Amino acid sequence: MIDTDLERPPYPLVVQGGMGIGVSGWQLASAVGRAGGMGVVSGVALDSIIARRLQDGDDGGHLRWAFEHFPVPHVAASVLDRYFIPGGRRPGAPYRNVPRLTLNPSPDRERLSVVATFAEIYLAKSASAGAPVGINFLEKIQLSTPTGAYGAMLAGVDAVLVGAGIPARLPALLDALSRHEPVQFPIDVADAGSARHALGFDPGALLGPRLPEIRRPRFYAIVSSHTLAAYLAHHEQTRPDGFVVEGATAGGHNAPPRGNLNLDSNGEPIYGPRDVPDLSQLVTLGLPFWLAGGYSRPERVALAREYGACGVQVGTLFALAEESGLAVPLRRQLLAKLRSGKLEVRTEPLASPTGYPFKVAQLAGTLSEKCVAAERRRVCDLSYLRIPYSEPGGAVGYRCPGEPVAAYVRKGGKRSETTDRVCLCNGLMATIGLGQKRPNGRIEAPVVTLGADTDGAREMLERHPEGWKAGDVVAYLTTPG
Repeated sequence: MIDTDLERPPYPLVVQGGMGIGVSGWQLASAVGRAGGMGVVSGVALDSIIARRLQDGDDGGHLRWAFEHFPVPHVAASVLDRYFIPGGRRPGAPYRNVPRLTLNPSPDRERLSVVATFAEIYLAKSASAGAPVGINFLEKIQLSTPTGAYGAMLAGVDAVLVGAGIPARLPALLDALSRHEPVQFPIDVADAGSARHALGFDPGALLGPRLPEIRRPRFYAIVSSHTLAAYLAHHEQTRPDGFVVEGATAGGHNAPPRGNLNLDSNGEPIYGPRDVPDLSQLVTLGLPFWLAGGYSRPERVALAREYGACGVQVGTLFALAEESGLAVPLRRQLLAKLRSGKLEVRTEPLASPTGYPFKVAQLAGTLSEKCVAAERRRVCDLSYLRIPYSEPGGAVGYRCPGEPVAAYVRKGGKRSETTDRVCLCNGLMATIGLGQKRPNGRIEAPVVTLGADTDGAREMLERHPEGWKAGDVVAYLTTPG
C-alpha cells in the first residue's frame, strides 16, 4: 500500500455522490450531513426542477420559505410570481418549461438559475446541522455553470464538484464570483475554428450593488486519470482543492476508455489497465482525494484510506436510500430486483447525447427497454445537453444528438450520431416524478442510472430488508471492518 504523510484537515470520510437530476436533492444531502458525511446536491437542471415543484404547488412550502431568505427579495418574488401555482397544476396540465440555455440568456433566465440553486442549497444547509454541503455540476453543461455556482455560493455552499469533462476553468470562476465580479466564462463551441466564445455574467447588474459578503467554496475536480489530475494541479489558475477519482463502475457518465472504443459481447465498453489511475502519482500531487466507483463497502473504505485517500464518494447506496429523489415506485422496483439478484446495470456506449458512456439500470417501463425508447417521439425541449456550434457566418446555434434527426442533420450534425441516443434530460426528470405530459397523453418515461458495483447495496439490503436511510449508509461505511 502507499505510505503517505498527506496532511488531512477535517475532510469527510464519506462524500455522497451528486446523482442524476434531482436524485441528490436537499433532503438527501442534509440527511448525509447530519449522519457525519458530506452531502452533495446535484446542480443539473435545478432551474427546471424548482420551476416544476412550484407549478406543483410547493408541497410543504419549503421553496417559498427558502425564497424568503434570498438576499434580494424582489428577485426571488419575481421567480415565484412566474412559476408558482397555488394548489398545483390542474389535472392533466403539462409543465411550463423554463427558457433554454443559450450564450445570451435573458435576465429572467439568469434570475431563475441563481434563485433556484440558492433555494436548494439553502434548504440543504439549513437542515444539515452545520455539516458541509456540496454541489455537483457537469462540465459538459457549461452554459448553466456561472449562475448555478453563484446561487449556490449565495447560500453558503461549502464545495463545488465538477466532472464529465476537463474542469480547468472553475477555480478562476469561483474566485471571481466570490468577489461578485463580472465574469466571461469560456464556452466550447463546435466548428468554431480559432474563434473564441464566452458566456458573460454580471452579478451586480443582475441583482443590484448591495450584495452580501460570500466566501469561496472548495473546488473538487472529478477525474478518472492521474494524468488529468496532474495537468489540473500543475497550474495555479486550474488547480483544484482536491479530487474525486472515479472508476469505470461509477454511476452516471463515465470517461470513455482510453484508446479505441472496443465493446464486449454484451455491447458494453471494455476498460483496461490504461483506464486505472495510478494512485501513487495522485498522492505526490499533495492534494486531498476521494475514490469513487467500487468503494461501497467498509473494507473498501479502509482500502481507500490505505491508498492515501481521505475517504470515498458513494452514489448507489444513497440513491436507494429513503431520502433520495428517486420516485418511490422506481426505488421499490430497484430494491425488488436487488433482492431477487436480477438487478442489471449496463454501461451504454451511445445512450447519452454527450458521447460519454452512461450507466443505465435495466427496468421495465423505462428507457432502458428498446421498445419504450422507440415509442418516444423525439422532442428536445429541456435541452441541457445541447451543444453550441458555429453556423456559417459565425452565428452560434445549438444541436443535440437526441433531438429530431432531421433537425440535427440540418444543423450540421451527422445522422450516425443520433443512433440509439436517449433524451436524458426528460428521462431523468421523469425519474424523480417530474416527467412532462405530452399532447398525446403520455408521460415521459424515466431512465435510471446507478453504479455497476452493487455489492454494498446487497449487503445493506440484508441488514435492512425493508430499505434504508442515508444515516444507515454512513453508519455502514464507517464501521470498522
